[in-house]
Amino acid sequence: MPELPEVETVRRSLEPFIKGETISHVQVFLPRMIRTHDAETFERGLAQQTIRALSRRGKHLIWDLDDWVMISHLRMEGKFLIAEENVPKMTHEHVRIQLTRGRHVIYHDVRTFGTFDLYQKPVTLKTLPPLKGLGLEPWDDGFSAAYLNAKMHARQAPIKSVLLDQSIILGLGNIYADEVLFCAGIHPRTKAHKISLKRLERLAECVKTILTRAVELGGTTIRTYENTLGIDGLFQNELYVHTLENEPCRICQTPIRRIKIGGRSTYYCKSCQH
Repeated sequence: MPELPEVETVRRSLEPFIKGETISHVQVFLPRMIRTHDAETFERGLAQQTIRALSRRGKHLIWDLDDWVMISHLRMEGKFLIAEENVPKMTHEHVRIQLTRGRHVIYHDVRTFGTFDLYQKPVTLKTLPPLKGLGLEPWDDGFSAAYLNAKMHARQAPIKSVLLDQSIILGLGNIYADEVLFCAGIHPRTKAHKISLKRLERLAECVKTILTRAVELGGTTIRTYENTLGIDGLFQNELYVHTLENEPCRICQTPIRRIKIGGRSTYYCKSCQH
């Protein structure tokens, strides 16, 4: 958490406030979050840079600046907040980006797992360490049952674990992996290499449908996630299995079960997911 829909929601809500704005000053309060440079170099590098665009790849936000590309990852609980004027440093505030028109972009992270990487242009995005080796997003050309079959035919791990592998499908985390498997009627412990091409067609369709719908609803609000403007997502109202242990399945009324796979809580319906 946050997963692809939540990060896309952050991007869409943040971009209108920062696109075309110039950075006047940067403060780093937790230097270990800056992975490619020391904090002082990071702060100097961003000063006087104009933010040309904000894009996303998987769970990464990509900041296109004049001379640099900055890649940020929210990890477990990171979020960007907008302050219209200078405000006192917040608890759990770790990076502050001041814009020339007075607005402040505040990176807030209770768990402090978020990261920032800065690369000088020109660069090829897909070769940069945070993005290198990542798989396809559901909307990329080439994402299909055949693609999934090629990636999974030799994988003997449970399909739930394979869906969380970012080198195969970008952006899926625990919540949406559970929902996708329910949609596709696949038991989460099924070995990935045993899933038929026909069933993979259904899986690919479910990945696209569920992530598209989650993006439309602003993501899922569970525990600490809220988007940049402090507005809760709404996809939690459409969950079929995730976090619903012992509640009746919305399709067959069988109680939802919870198990552990790869150390992650996994929710499923034993009747709908064979």
